[in-house]
Amino acid sequence: MDFTPTEAQAEARDLAARIFADLATHERLRAAGTGSDPELWKALCGAGLVAAVEELGLLGLVLLLEEQGRATAQVPYAASCVYGLLAITAHGTDEQRHRLLPGIAAGSTVVTGAFPAQPGVRLPVHPGLRPSARPVLSGTVPVVPWLRDATHVLVADAGRRLWLVDLAVGAGVEEIELTAPWSAGRLTLDEAPAEPLGADLGTDTGPGAYADVLACARTAFAGLQAGVCAGSLARAVAHTNTREQFGRPLATRQGVQLRAADAHMDTESIRVTAYEAAWRRDAGLPYAMHALTAAWWASEAGQRVVHTGQHLHGGAGADVDHPVHRHFLWGRQLDAYLGSGGEVLQELGELIASGD
Repeated sequence: MDFTPTEAQAEARDLAARIFADLATHERLRAAGTGSDPELWKALCGAGLVAAVEELGLLGLVLLLEEQGRATAQVPYAASCVYGLLAITAHGTDEQRHRLLPGIAAGSTVVTGAFPAQPGVRLPVHPGLRPSARPVLSGTVPVVPWLRDATHVLVADAGRRLWLVDLAVGAGVEEIELTAPWSAGRLTLDEAPAEPLGADLGTDTGPGAYADVLACARTAFAGLQAGVCAGSLARAVAHTNTREQFGRPLATRQGVQLRAADAHMDTESIRVTAYEAAWRRDAGLPYAMHALTAAWWASEAGQRVVHTGQHLHGGAGADVDHPVHRHFLWGRQLDAYLGSGGEVLQELGELIASGD
């Protein structure tokens, strides 16, 4: 294993860091509220940082998402790259790639995902329906992150089949609020036209594509969590080095040092497990178990780190207008997205026991 970034990956990461530092400021994030920042999204797409993911691979995306997490930048970067660009590249038909990938790269097409598989979303049964008729989906997905920004949503139905739904046709979007400001919505499908990802109309896309997209998403969002935690810890270190108590900086206190050291080790554990899972996918190796491991660390260790970051700020960390509070909100949202620590651990145990 070699997680050393290639020259292209390192250049893209550095460019992303500069863009996020320039545009994802505390003032701009506060002005965005719970929505996204269209100017920042335009800058990222204009710099080629969405299109580049096709060449940089999942490991490259993880590196870029770390920089987004450090800044808690409110753009649908992870969602559109995972559920859009990478999913369609890996599992879409030639026609779907030709039709959708240019728009995703340019940012005019934004894809999010209704994941994990939604038990309430199914293909309605209509007696006498012709096999050639276009499939439709019905059901409700209570929470879909970045849905308010999306033009398309990749839906995993009760049978773990993947469907692309154009939100402009037959789909309802209701604005809702999450813990983190992720421009989320409730998706209602009432016989909404849908096209299977990477299959002829009306055929089963199979569970393999679903498993890959879910593992890819868990890996990518673990990388995002590593950045959120790193940003939270960096703010805590800066605060405790300058905040004095009884004539000494807080950072000189052993208890503070131990908390910060534990948070650093937790952050590194999230990062290295995400890197390993991403590297294995890019290398064409099995990575489902590694993606679950990264997701477990992102959940269990992630919540510890953001709690530490807030705690080390004292009373200021509880101020909802303080930048570190945003890291806390993101960290808690990420620790349950795509499965909580307990759920992921159960899934990992079942995978190990199955010997698959």
